[in-house]
Amino acid sequence: MEPRRAQAKTVLSWAGIVWLNITFWIVFTFWTLILALVAIPYHRLFNLVARNQRKSDRLIRRTITHYGAAVIRSGWPLVRVQFVDCAPDDKPPFVFVANHRSTSDAFLLAFSPGECVQVLNIWTSRMPLVNYLSRTAGYLRVRELSFEEFMEKGTQLLAAGVSVIAFPEGTRSGSRKLGPFHGAAFRLAQRAGANICPMAISGSENIPLRGSLVMHPGRIVVTKLPSITAEQYKEMSAFALKMRVRETIQRHLESQEMETHQLEAQPA
Repeated sequence: MEPRRAQAKTVLSWAGIVWLNITFWIVFTFWTLILALVAIPYHRLFNLVARNQRKSDRLIRRTITHYGAAVIRSGWPLVRVQFVDCAPDDKPPFVFVANHRSTSDAFLLAFSPGECVQVLNIWTSRMPLVNYLSRTAGYLRVRELSFEEFMEKGTQLLAAGVSVIAFPEGTRSGSRKLGPFHGAAFRLAQRAGANICPMAISGSENIPLRGSLVMHPGRIVVTKLPSITAEQYKEMSAFALKMRVRETIQRHLESQEMETHQLEAQPA
């Protein structure tokens, strides 16, 4: 009986993967078409009529956030996403700092409160729609800006009440291992006197796998941890600050993983 049960479980698992990928990519395509054919023309018309750059920027950023939220819900019920806010009283703007396991992480940060822009790597310029949206929304392309330009633009955004989202590992780990952090986001927070909000993402490492578009069923948890205020880190170096934030995220992920193992070990 046991080999038959294992075989049936394997068949069901593959069926789930096939069904998830068919339904997800159909729904993803639908939302992307809505974005391209409706949202973008509407934003252009709004910009033409309103002639208010600040309102126009806010509109396109919120549009991207809503698109991201729609995309991450497109895998339900085989992909379930939970957002946990450990400090709901902390108010933006922040420099959000998150670990980076998968391509989906950029969409998952749609849960971040308030108006946000992301710090992007060079790969986004290869995707025409993403390239257009990110440039229109004023996202920070770290490889195309000098350090001082990055600092100046980031400081202006934070002063205007716009949070900055950064993945300081710089690239997707593709696993549960947390890579070393780069320091630019932390130097930006110090320059702007902004609070830093750590974000811990777990479960996204195979949704999809690095280097693949294949989605796997699973549960993703995005946790907004208590922020570190400018007053708390004012005496710290950028190196000490990034290590503190990295350790905060690492401890939370390890604790979460331990709780998951304990639940899985319990008898059914």
